[in-house]
Amino acid sequence: MLASLITLAWANVALAATVTLNWEATWVNAAPLGISRPVIGINGQWPCPKIEANVGDTIVVNLVNRLGNQTTGIHFHGMNQVNTNSMDGPSMVTQCPLPPDMSITYTFTADQGGTFWWHSHNMGQYPDGMRGPLIIHDPKDPYAGKYDEEYILSMSDWYNEQAIPLMQRMLLPTNVHFTPPVPNGLVVNDGAGANFKFEKGKTYRIRMINYAALASFMVHFDSHDMSVIMSDSAYVKQKPAYMLRLGPAQRYDILVKCTNRDNRNYGFLIAGDINRDFTSGQFPLIWPFNYTGQLVMFPDKPFGTDVVREWRPSDEALFEPFNDAPILPNATKTFQFDWDFCIDKSNIPRACVNGSPYVDQKVPALYTVATTGENNTNPLVYGAIHPFVVEYGDIVDIVVNNREAAIHPFHLHGHQFQVVRLAASGSGDWPGVQSAQLIQKPSRRDTVTVMGSSHAVIRFEATNPGVYLFHCHIEWHVEMGLTATIIEAPERLRNLVIPEDHKAACLAQGIPTAGNAAGNIEDPLDQKGMFFEPPSTYFGAAFNPPAAPAAVSPAPVAASAVPPVAAPAAPVAAPAAPVAAPAAPVAAPAAPVAAPAVPVAASPIPVAVPVAASPIPVAVPVAASPILVAVPVAASPIPPAARLRSRVVGNRF
Repeated sequence: MLASLITLAWANVALAATVTLNWEATWVNAAPLGISRPVIGINGQWPCPKIEANVGDTIVVNLVNRLGNQTTGIHFHGMNQVNTNSMDGPSMVTQCPLPPDMSITYTFTADQGGTFWWHSHNMGQYPDGMRGPLIIHDPKDPYAGKYDEEYILSMSDWYNEQAIPLMQRMLLPTNVHFTPPVPNGLVVNDGAGANFKFEKGKTYRIRMINYAALASFMVHFDSHDMSVIMSDSAYVKQKPAYMLRLGPAQRYDILVKCTNRDNRNYGFLIAGDINRDFTSGQFPLIWPFNYTGQLVMFPDKPFGTDVVREWRPSDEALFEPFNDAPILPNATKTFQFDWDFCIDKSNIPRACVNGSPYVDQKVPALYTVATTGENNTNPLVYGAIHPFVVEYGDIVDIVVNNREAAIHPFHLHGHQFQVVRLAASGSGDWPGVQSAQLIQKPSRRDTVTVMGSSHAVIRFEATNPGVYLFHCHIEWHVEMGLTATIIEAPERLRNLVIPEDHKAACLAQGIPTAGNAAGNIEDPLDQKGMFFEPPSTYFGAAFNPPAAPAAVSPAPVAASAVPPVAAPAAPVAAPAAPVAAPAAPVAAPAAPVAAPAVPVAASPIPVAVPVAASPIPVAVPVAASPILVAVPVAASPIPPAARLRSRVVGNRF
């Protein structure tokens, strides 16, 4: 029985282990919906592996980038990274993106138990498959011994096209309705499905994770109630649920007792939805993507067909903390996060926070914290990343005013926060602490769903010095700019040491590792060279992209517009070394390259330079492979360091 195995493991928990994983990020071909496409796997395999450890263990992930044509990095979603903020993973926030054929090591302590997940946090990359479960077993789990076995149930939307062209079409000026890419379907356990073997009388723990880039999911078990025991890896008082809704990045741990009343197999439903207001009386009961899993008790009998009699998901605000922890004291700092869609100066659709989108800078924000001395408490040194500086010990409220009609999931790195206010759909902006009732025993989460045209208030104590993103976990919206940055207790980080392999990844790309957001060291308050507008050209995680504008189709971003990707005869091997330049020089364009308005050499993040009449496409197929490798432009006047990468508004995820 699982309970006895866990008991045995906890007997030796004082001897914390080191869990070491040697990973190579590689391209793999997969077809979870029947259409083969390149995905990012680990060590040549996809779905990607699970990380599993015990509380107190040290987790070491040695990551080598063998993608050849993209940078990468890993975020360990839900891990607070106490004293290890540099291991949090978002590119240009706590590290530089990892270029091809370089390695980086992530080392951190599993400081809390629960169901987490890991994924790329590098310029919209994780919808291409780089994600997996992260399970931390807890010797103090109050529900240990109350179940016999456990299963992982991950769910995600799926796209038959890679993320970069989808992003490029989304960011066209013609996308006047701010439409994100629409998925082609959903996958469960990344295509492996979920037929769980059940035995009468046994109780099962099911760890549910939503990996989606856009969709939320409703989960319902036929003739079996779920008992919720954790939300986003925080223990809650056991509470029955007929149906649960998981927004992107959310997790629930549930107990399901097998009650075989009529000697048959039972189905369970996972229904994908694009974040519509499910509480509305006008809510259409049409679910374009759904999956029926099985609780299998009789393998020789027909599988069950799930019957949903009503749509009745539990209100996530009603879960209570297991230990009856009261609401934290009144806030000493409040950050108002007003967001809506907007149009930038290039007529490109964006997501604006307090009137402007998040814009990546030249220096990772954590490195600015570590190298600007007493100026690191001044928001001016961080540029247009929506910095919110708090001191150690502050009680912090983040007020989210969602001025858009759809539901949006918001995630905070480095903390499990209290959800002290979660208003109903259509409630409008936060009316203020004097006139709104707060939840007195709020649950803790790291990702909260905010209803459409409504608001939420989250609260946490600033006792974990570091740089932590707060962002929508719809990945397309992250890339549109729906992100802010909490600069927590910077006064305690002035002597922070950046790991040498992290520095090496920056230096290989010409990215500064010191100074303010523009790399200014002598005068950190000098904002010259900072980026206040997102670039008009999107290359995502592409490594060494050409300077020409992206060649994208103006087709609408819809499922019908996503062309099938031809399946190669064999999996495409990741190049062992950087892709070589063509044997013959690539002809220079007939017309000269227009000089950018701002000197490109001053910045490692390139200003997009249109190449007039250039015959070189954004990416050239290599040997008929659907994996694209950017071909450098010969004799380009743009310095190599400036052509290494380009990004838009966020690489967080």
